[in-house]
Amino acid sequence: MFKLNVIKVLFVSTEAVPFAKTGGLGDVIGSLPRELLKKGVEAKVLLPLYKTIKESCGDRLRFLKELKVTLAWRACYCGIFELEYDGLTFWFIDNEQYFYRDGLYGYMDDGERFAFFSKAALDILPVLGYRPDIIHCSEWQSAMIPVYMKTLYGKKSFYQKIKSVFTIHNIEYQGLFGWDVLEDILGLSEDDSPVLEYHGCLNLMKGAIITCDRLTTVSPTYAEEIKHAFFGHGLENIIKENEEKLSGILNGIDRVRYNPSRDKALPVHYSCGTMEKKAMVKKELQTELGLSVSESTPLIGMVGRLASHKGIDLVAAVFEDMLKEPLQFVLLGTGERRYEEFFRRMADLYPDRVAAITGFSETLASNIYAGADLFLMPSLSEPCGLSQMIALRYGTIPIVRETGGLKDSVTPFEPSTGKGNGITFGSINAHDMLFAVRRGQVLFHDPVSWKLLMKNAFLTNLSWAASTVKYVKLYQDLLR
Repeated sequence: MFKLNVIKVLFVSTEAVPFAKTGGLGDVIGSLPRELLKKGVEAKVLLPLYKTIKESCGDRLRFLKELKVTLAWRACYCGIFELEYDGLTFWFIDNEQYFYRDGLYGYMDDGERFAFFSKAALDILPVLGYRPDIIHCSEWQSAMIPVYMKTLYGKKSFYQKIKSVFTIHNIEYQGLFGWDVLEDILGLSEDDSPVLEYHGCLNLMKGAIITCDRLTTVSPTYAEEIKHAFFGHGLENIIKENEEKLSGILNGIDRVRYNPSRDKALPVHYSCGTMEKKAMVKKELQTELGLSVSESTPLIGMVGRLASHKGIDLVAAVFEDMLKEPLQFVLLGTGERRYEEFFRRMADLYPDRVAAITGFSETLASNIYAGADLFLMPSLSEPCGLSQMIALRYGTIPIVRETGGLKDSVTPFEPSTGKGNGITFGSINAHDMLFAVRRGQVLFHDPVSWKLLMKNAFLTNLSWAASTVKYVKLYQDLLR
């Protein structure tokens, strides 16, 4: 029987918990490689050495090497640093011109910054004497790695046996640039332009899709959805042309980090066996937020970005209809000003029933996941979603639209069979969402069904265990 040696995988990312995070990418890269180590995969992670990392971890960083990275006509300094964290090796690319800044993204030269990062990721390998079997990269910021592997590095013997996996966490953000970037920044020639050209501009994600050896997304349903125009954001035809190498693998969560029996942010710890203590967290949350303290009033929570694709318009359209029911609502998040102002206005109108905190706090987020009875996620699209998984881990019942990872992780509860872990609705319709909320309220007031539903939520295992098996198989198949 054909037997593979230990698989060496280098994850190249612009985010990884606990060093850098703006969204779900940071959570995934902070946990997936560590879980793969448990499966015998030799995983390492490569990140930019951002200002925040340098300032918080400077005394723990170990300098390895330095080199010059050629980016078109530029010769750029590149320092390589190492840090061991929780059994996992992290490497960091240092260049203060590009990365010693406040925040991770949003600069006019982001294209140049991450083209340098992608090229440096390849250039450091022979310097370190490290040849991975697979480079696993994510999102447009590292999309140039598979492109470079098939163009500038395609004939270099060191790189010819290295395979690439590219994961789309959100296809909406594609890395679009003008033609001047091709030679002046990316260092490619006109002969290479067909790889990146799409709809009159350079599209880095498109380049990665067609040049990577395997393509993945963060849930099976999303892998199917992005073949269609509503979800594909212009790349649906490219996805369909490359679907033979596409697979969807559902993200997991770190069940040690998210654990109501240990979470230090909670005033009271509880588990499936002591779920009655969850009501004590709810009471503390209501008190802290100035809501009426009532165990018998269902409390709906929302945590996340306030953006249109998160379904916030659906919530706003029927919010006051929702409040005709005896329930409470708490929101934690930031985003578009119009949404922030709407929820602040609702909190002013209904101070004992609505709380709106436009900011972010890990402590408050944990208390909402634990203290709420229901968790609302009416997303128009959701590649995977982690909030519904965290809510389930804390015994809080998600109300979700059937899309992407929400559909793959939440199944509708049927009182007649006792099966299911949440409440779902299908169409992008505010009143369908409202009816789902009302179903949740009815279940809340049915003690037998509610206890069973909470138990199902607690027992839902959305750890990385099943997903890592799928990643290992994908890697094995690729190397065969």
